[in-house]
Amino acid sequence: MRPHLKLRLRGFWHSVATVFTGAAMAQAITFLGSLALARLFVPAEFGLFSTWLGMVSLAAVVVTGRYEAALAVEPDGEPRRVGVFAVMWCIAVATGCVWAIVFVLVFLAPIWLYEIPLTLLWVFAPTAGLIAVAQVWQSWAAAEGRYAALIRMRIIQAAGITGVQVGTGMLQSSAASLGLAHCVGVLLGVAVAAFTMPLGAPVDSRARRDFLRRHRRFPLLSLPADSVNTLAGQLPLLLVASRFGNEVAGLLALALRTLGAPITLLGAAVLDVFKRQSAAAFRMRGECRHEYLQTLRVLSSASVAVAVLIFFFSEDLFELAFGTQWRTAGTIALWLMPMFALRFVASPLSYMMYVAHKQHVDLVWQLVLLAMTVASLWIPAHYAPALQWYSAGYSAMYAIYLALSYRFSLGSHI
Repeated sequence: MRPHLKLRLRGFWHSVATVFTGAAMAQAITFLGSLALARLFVPAEFGLFSTWLGMVSLAAVVVTGRYEAALAVEPDGEPRRVGVFAVMWCIAVATGCVWAIVFVLVFLAPIWLYEIPLTLLWVFAPTAGLIAVAQVWQSWAAAEGRYAALIRMRIIQAAGITGVQVGTGMLQSSAASLGLAHCVGVLLGVAVAAFTMPLGAPVDSRARRDFLRRHRRFPLLSLPADSVNTLAGQLPLLLVASRFGNEVAGLLALALRTLGAPITLLGAAVLDVFKRQSAAAFRMRGECRHEYLQTLRVLSSASVAVAVLIFFFSEDLFELAFGTQWRTAGTIALWLMPMFALRFVASPLSYMMYVAHKQHVDLVWQLVLLAMTVASLWIPAHYAPALQWYSAGYSAMYAIYLALSYRFSLGSHI
């Protein structure tokens, strides 16, 4: 490998290590909070909250228009700051629309809303908007290479959410208290982000409109793709809750939350750095094969190590950490292990779809993924085969995704 590529890759992994340290601390806070929450909340309440949070997460993706994914493509400095203002404007308008829709639904009172606590309905739009704003600030910090600021934002937000949820749970162990606490915790994270990286003076509306117009492929193609992806990710909780009850949904939610923490820890850190490095390499060379393969090798090695740990010890670890009533969550984690192992590798590398401007391919893949998710969770009569089919189907889809993203990393050299 050429010397300048070696130096660039060394800098890449130094940045990954920096972000990983902060991500590890944030995930450790979340995991310790899960230990406390599992003893404060019964599976049914935890399942209801997790289902609500899944819909909030989907709304948080929609209100950004996925314009925040375009920040890494912009040059450093003022052009990117203009983009941040443009995305914030989109979030403000879209969140207002979401709140109006929820307001109308509450007063029309469809029968299915009677099962949802009123508190969760009222904080739905604010929580979605705040999560979106926090994501924009973190994307801005990652795109600028300000990894220390990114670490600070994530740690404070994780501590805020976890601390408020545990404190509230001691007073009232309900799904409504979890939702309200989550909203307050994200608000604390946004306040820290605004202090860490101030937005500065407002930008010209013409520059803001120019950013939105230049990156119109993101709401046209990336938003549907990522909305479908988020829906496919949250749909298991919705379908499991409706078909097999909130208790099974609660077990699944804890498995997803606990298994997702170590599996996505390094993956999230790699993604934050891979965004910047791959986009820069693609602008300079028209390809980023070296960056892609180096990232693929390290992620694959780490994925195998975590998968082996889960395979042998998941059930005993869940029972030891959360109590006997949660042992089945360890069994579910074992079923989902292949899916998470491949997600760990594929998710950071998925940014190639944006770098290579292949959002239309991503959209088709996400639609097939959604169809697979619905079929695998709807056809079986029992939750065990449903979740096993779901894991197998997701794993196959991720294998296809990796093949596509590698092809796109070759750029003009295909």
